[in-house]
Amino acid sequence: MSKPKGFEKPTGFRDYTPLVVNKLRTIERNVLECMERWGYRQIITPTIEYYDTVGVASSTSDRKLFKLLNSRGTTLVLRSDLTAPIARVVSSLLKDEQLPLRLSYHANVFRSIEEEAGREAEFFQTGVELVGDDSPEADAEVVALAIASLQAAGVSSFKIAMGHMGFLNGLLEEVIPGQTAQQAALKEGLLGRDYVGYRQSIEELNLEPKPKEQLEAILRLRGGKEVCAHAAELSSSAEAAQSIAHLCAVFEVLEAYGVSEHVLIDLTMIGDFSYYTGMTFEGYAAELGSPVCSGGRYDNLLQQFGRSLPATGFALKTNRIIDGVHGITMEENKPVLIQYDKARRAEALAEAARLRSAGQNVVTSLLSDQEVTEPAAEVVASSGGSSVRSARDVYDQVITYQAEQGGR
Repeated sequence: MSKPKGFEKPTGFRDYTPLVVNKLRTIERNVLECMERWGYRQIITPTIEYYDTVGVASSTSDRKLFKLLNSRGTTLVLRSDLTAPIARVVSSLLKDEQLPLRLSYHANVFRSIEEEAGREAEFFQTGVELVGDDSPEADAEVVALAIASLQAAGVSSFKIAMGHMGFLNGLLEEVIPGQTAQQAALKEGLLGRDYVGYRQSIEELNLEPKPKEQLEAILRLRGGKEVCAHAAELSSSAEAAQSIAHLCAVFEVLEAYGVSEHVLIDLTMIGDFSYYTGMTFEGYAAELGSPVCSGGRYDNLLQQFGRSLPATGFALKTNRIIDGVHGITMEENKPVLIQYDKARRAEALAEAARLRSAGQNVVTSLLSDQEVTEPAAEVVASSGGSSVRSARDVYDQVITYQAEQGGR
């Protein structure tokens, strides 16, 4: 392997220029303030966690974790999401706090991409976790907050696709009971949106016409509230019926929030089927084909940290919003330049302090001897005052403090 050049960086990592950082921080601030207004308190967890705790509990596959060893030979991981670390904190430092807990976060996460083109190994997530409430009201709250957060991030045109893991689990167990490998293959097809592969997996099962139609009908279960009735007719499974009833109740709460126009029910939406246990959802912006947010219910995670509690939440995919959505357009906040000679240094720095206290960005610069000896006419200021010129390419304005030529 050749030695990297001085300006190169690892594949999947990026530099953020000042204008991009400004947009990132604006989105972060707007979204966290939105979450705070909904009662969510911000939490920060370590960048590095133990593999045997947070690493194995994460929804991220083991091959995508960044692993390292500490000086004692213990395996550590760079955090690949925030949900597992927050579950660890909820089960320890916050175990005595009143439920439900509402927590928010904004942080960078790391996932190995095996040098896949266009994919990022480090990216930012902004999200929430609602712990200790398994009601439809709680699921609807995180969906409604995801909608409000997308709007706060400048995403104006989007749709939330909402499904339920329990419905698919119940239907599959009804149609192909006990066939774990075959059920997993069908779920993989839905998870990857590989509907051709999904239908091929159905064909390989050699089912009778009715169960075959039941499995194929899942692909048509997308739309508004009417989907709930169609889904209820499709399966006689108690788990499926209970799941659809829960999903319909969530949709009714979203109608009360006044945000159901942004939501469609999509029973092919299953999220990470090894992780989510109930309602799942993804948000798609009009400008992008990939989701800008995702979330759902994960009631089994906290028991891995010794505290069995229901939980639900979501995360915005902040990098995708920064790069692909143009709802927030940033203009560079150009500073004022105050330049001065030694004779008027104190006066110039006092003016800089005054402007900064008033909220202005100010850069100061000592004029060189040549600049003092041969001042440009448009920037000269006498000891009785200062003249201002515009330098729009770099500065909002330039103010020069310079003694009169005859006074030198």
